[in-house]
Amino acid sequence: MSIDYRRLLLDMFQAAVNAAAPALCVPAHLPPRPKGRTIIVGAGKAAASMAATVQAHWNGPLEGLVVTRYGHRVPCKYVEVVEASHPVPDEAGSKAARRILDKVSGLTADDLVLVLISGGGSALLALPAGHISLADKQAINRALLKCGAHIAEMNTVRKHLSAIKGGRLAVAAAPARVVTLAISDVPGDDLSIIASGPTVPDVSTRADALAVMTKYGIEIPAIVAMHLNADVSETPKPGDPRFANVANSLVATPQKSLEAAARVARDAGLLSVILGNAIEGEARDVGIVHAGIARQCGDWGQPLEIPWARTSSSSRERAARACCCPTPASTTSFL
Repeated sequence: MSIDYRRLLLDMFQAAVNAAAPALCVPAHLPPRPKGRTIIVGAGKAAASMAATVQAHWNGPLEGLVVTRYGHRVPCKYVEVVEASHPVPDEAGSKAARRILDKVSGLTADDLVLVLISGGGSALLALPAGHISLADKQAINRALLKCGAHIAEMNTVRKHLSAIKGGRLAVAAAPARVVTLAISDVPGDDLSIIASGPTVPDVSTRADALAVMTKYGIEIPAIVAMHLNADVSETPKPGDPRFANVANSLVATPQKSLEAAARVARDAGLLSVILGNAIEGEARDVGIVHAGIARQCGDWGQPLEIPWARTSSSSRERAARACCCPTPASTTSFL
């Protein structure tokens, strides 16, 4: 049987995208309507699409604000959509983050805060803590992107320089019920790392943040050093009673996208191998590894003889930075 490999590649890619498409993965995870108000807030490259999906399936009044990357706006009738910069934050994202904190303040236990989080949320929710300036955060963010720090290290620093990340958004919303729906773009799908965990208690410390910057030789501005050496920079930790009314759920992951792509290949009669959902590194470096696997298959029939399909995902922001797709980055190819 003849196979149109180009068509099959496109079908595999589309299946991976669909597995993380907000319209398909969000509705089943929506919480019950509260007695009080429903406030929608969120950040990420898919935040506007997620908000539009919530609106389409919500039975009752709602309001709110989400911030997404420039060019990713989706029309929303009841939720305001703000566009800001990614991967380096800008003033628009900082102002949006401040307004999000304002919107969740002063709520009651009868109210619901529905938080919509996806890849890119860390840069888009850039609200410097204390007397730290946005320029300081931008400089540190650029240095982290350039030095080779992995995403968990980057977000450890971001959390401790932020007034909203590392669980602080959930703390600000207490005693309201907080439900977070997250599309993962990080290795291991750690909710505390996705968008720097604005509604998740944080196990990392300010000492860890200082250690990351020291490790990579990042210049620490005096005001940042002063902040990190003060108790106020510490993030809320597991066991904090202010998280008692908080629920965090993953609605899409790179692994689910990879499995969807692999199913399409298997249905077409091809052997399919998932190389991993936590491959990290620069795209050019990961590409060299993939090419080496291809050569081994062609020359030696290892690990499988050609033809077969491979699928992989790089959750590392640096590897997917050039991609504007709001879903977890994934690749499929044939050997």
